[in-house]
Amino acid sequence: MNNEKLGQLYAVFAFLIWGAIAPIYFKQVASVEPLEVLIHRVFWSFLILIPLLFITKQIEIFKELIKNVKKLRYLALSTFFISLNWLIFIWAVGNNKIIETSLGYFINPLVSIFLGYVFFKERMTKYQYAAVFIAFFAVLYQVITLGNIPLVSIGLALSFAFYGMIRKKVNVGSIVGLFTETLILLPFAIIGIYYLYINNKISFLHTTEYIDLMLCLGGLITIIPLLLFNGAATRMKLSTLGFFQYIGPFCSFLLAIFIYNEELKVDKLITFCLIWLALVIFSLDSINTKQKAKKQIDKN
Repeated sequence: MNNEKLGQLYAVFAFLIWGAIAPIYFKQVASVEPLEVLIHRVFWSFLILIPLLFITKQIEIFKELIKNVKKLRYLALSTFFISLNWLIFIWAVGNNKIIETSLGYFINPLVSIFLGYVFFKERMTKYQYAAVFIAFFAVLYQVITLGNIPLVSIGLALSFAFYGMIRKKVNVGSIVGLFTETLILLPFAIIGIYYLYINNKISFLHTTEYIDLMLCLGGLITIIPLLLFNGAATRMKLSTLGFFQYIGPFCSFLLAIFIYNEELKVDKLITFCLIWLALVIFSLDSINTKQKAKKQIDKN
């Protein structure tokens, strides 16, 4: 198996975990306070990442990073956005809103395009403008027809888009970056556990062994898809990898409808259709741009 095909395999498994296995996992701990689930995700990820830093020989990179105040400031900001993203997702899955999470991650790439245009002055094609406008109209349509703002979807899309934008700016490896983020979150996690304990809201070691086991697996559910994604990113073109990201929200969408029987009203389906139309326009434009660039290179 060549590198490209291996990268595609890694990408498929990464997005399958994010889109299908992660919602199922968080359903298992739906009885636990979302804050505690987030705390366990941080704590166990931190413990797993410590040996990974040494195994991948990135401990020296981390030592250099902690001397760079500017990068640490960026990572503190990215930590806020990824923890917000995790908390929203955990809460949404536990409250039967997997459809909302799916919509959020379908919107995410279009939000990322817009942020690239605003903050990095990245050029947008007329088709990308159209895709972003349709996505905006889709959200507006839901607000008007259903009478509510899709806060979960918008929250997930914005938090992950801002997270990606900041991580692009700081340009730190995935393992070192995530380790630093969990390290920043660790003191808050300890305070959070103490708060839950004194208010008799803690579940770990106070409910069932199954819940304890599930909470301990929070680190693996975070780290494994990240490593797979990192493996995919180093073996295939990012433009190709971008198309694989739709596997995740599509799996979540199917899971919500056919496994967890979440209701999909006609108005919400129309919102999804508009977002899917925007993504089709965006995807076709990406393919066209890629082909034009290749032809230009061949001419030269």
